Amino acid sequence: MATLLSQGMSASLMAPGAGREAAIPIGSRLELMVDDFLIERLEGGARQVLHHPIPREVVLVHDAPWEGSGCNYYSVFCDGDLYRMYYHGWQLGSPKGAADTPHPLVTCYAESRDGIHWEKPSLGLVEYEGSRANNIVLATGELDGVPICAGHIALCKDENPDAAPEARYKALAVSWELKGLIALGSPDGFHWRPLSKEPVITKGAFDSQNLAFWDSARGEYRAYVRFFDGGCRGILTATSPDFLHWTEPLPLEYPGTPKEQLYTNQVKPYHRAPHLLLGFPTRYVERGWSPSMEALPELEHRRLRSRACDRYGMALTEGLFMSSRDGRTFRRWGEAFLRPGPERPDTWNYGHQYIAWHPVETAASLPGAANELSLYATESYWTGTYTLLRRYTLRLDGFVSVNAPLSGGAVLTKPIRFEGSRLWLNFSTSAAGAVRVEIQDASGAPIPGFALADCHETFGDSIERPVVWKRGSDVSALAGRAVRLRFELSDADLYAFRFR
Repeated sequence: MATLLSQGMSASLMAPGAGREAAIPIGSRLELMVDDFLIERLEGGARQVLHHPIPREVVLVHDAPWEGSGCNYYSVFCDGDLYRMYYHGWQLGSPKGAADTPHPLVTCYAESRDGIHWEKPSLGLVEYEGSRANNIVLATGELDGVPICAGHIALCKDENPDAAPEARYKALAVSWELKGLIALGSPDGFHWRPLSKEPVITKGAFDSQNLAFWDSARGEYRAYVRFFDGGCRGILTATSPDFLHWTEPLPLEYPGTPKEQLYTNQVKPYHRAPHLLLGFPTRYVERGWSPSMEALPELEHRRLRSRACDRYGMALTEGLFMSSRDGRTFRRWGEAFLRPGPERPDTWNYGHQYIAWHPVETAASLPGAANELSLYATESYWTGTYTLLRRYTLRLDGFVSVNAPLSGGAVLTKPIRFEGSRLWLNFSTSAAGAVRVEIQDASGAPIPGFALADCHETFGDSIERPVVWKRGSDVSALAGRAVRLRFELSDADLYAFRFR
């Protein structure tokens, strides 16, 4: 904890001390099982398990001439009852000439009423080959006299309640000429202007998706940008009170994990638990030529790409998952979150499975089920004449669970202090499985009426279900008191819990 606190974690999110009676104040926050911040120990067969998104339909085919074979760097967010999506259009040239691009990079726009069915409206904003009948929002060139590139940008709605109406939407755009990132603002997400004439961040490589957002849990803006660390692709972060004046960018830290090549970062507060920052970086791997590499899809095209640069043909990419409570120190899983998947055309190549920034909540794929998360990732990157965007789904809060087999296991929390009258679980069991919860005092002794033997078995598969003891579900008498929770699991997964 001392390490996290020294790196700027808000004291309100930390335990107030290190003694046995110290308790972490969680209030009525939703707490996901993505890290071990609240976990004292795992017992029996219990372990933390990374889960994986389920592939769904292709939601966009980028077949317009201004979009092309290199679309990527998607920004997706909910804006009232509308889902907005921004992405770069990049018609790459021949695989034999990677630098040959028929037109400068552009930022395009799509929208949806449900996050599943997407449209590319004709906006009439930017002229392309003599016509404004397209969905281009920004084009590479001068914007009010400031040179910008429209290809390495992430756009968002500013959630800061004090944000000026004329800059309710914000972005950081790279300016290669000025050697840094330019702050942009917009009143509506369509009409953009520079908020600065000079770069606001100059440290970094910037040849990836550079993003920034309002961090409501810490009351500041936070940026994540690309850099190279001794030849290794990495991520820097900086903070700002006003989107214009930024701290010196510092590299992210991943205790206990090896250095890896990370392309994008896709960090943002999780909408159901904004004190948690979740990231979906792209892992870049150069495996080299081998019989397995030659057995992957589209060998002829793979060899063609390598004529321009060997890595273009034999590099592979996939999505990872990481989480943080302070914005700089991340728990990063080494196992892939979004693998390349079954071998098929347009997959297992450089540019595949870049995850969009950020997951959004959508209606369930199964009628009558609870809402789920939709994620979006690229296919067919530079392998044909167009790019595809595929949707994936995951249960709400379903990134990581504490799982136990039928033979059983348990997870014990550190001392916590909560607010609320009921304990709610996001969980899943088999028909034979169950979850039971014991509430203990800070020393580990069961509290009368809330012992394991007093708890009714909870079974099913629910995003939100209250725990019930023989005396009922009301735990308000324990609110504000230092307590521990002991979850006993049998053929079950615990994804998240909260008091409310």
